[in-house]
Amino acid sequence: MNVLDENVFSSQREQLKTWRIRVRQIGVDVGSKGLSDEDILPLLRRQKRPTLFTLDADFFQRSLCHARYCLVWLNIRPLEAAKYVRRVLRHPELNTQAKRMGKVIEAAPSGLTVWRLNQAEAETFDWPTRKR
Repeated sequence: MNVLDENVFSSQREQLKTWRIRVRQIGVDVGSKGLSDEDILPLLRRQKRPTLFTLDADFFQRSLCHARYCLVWLNIRPLEAAKYVRRVLRHPELNTQAKRMGKVIEAAPSGLTVWRLNQAEAETFDWPTRKR
């Protein structure tokens, strides 16, 4: 399940839907509006293998790695959120739920930084180059 934090604009949610990427949004489809950061993690643990996409840098902490969810901090301009959600979901290292579980990820224009559960060092990945 792909979950958008409530700080992701509705226009970005709608763009994802036009690309046929199924998402639920906190405060709209799951949880309640104004849910605190501390309440989001228990909510995620109750869902089935969720990946949370957020614009909140507070979620990019190694200590937040958990086997039951994935956290993705979109370190980008807010109006590019849909584009980067799609890029993350298509990345060869992250293109299945199983590959994403247990990770805390920063998605930025320069690439990805990934903390894995029980791993001491973060990994970095470039964005794949487009085939022409």
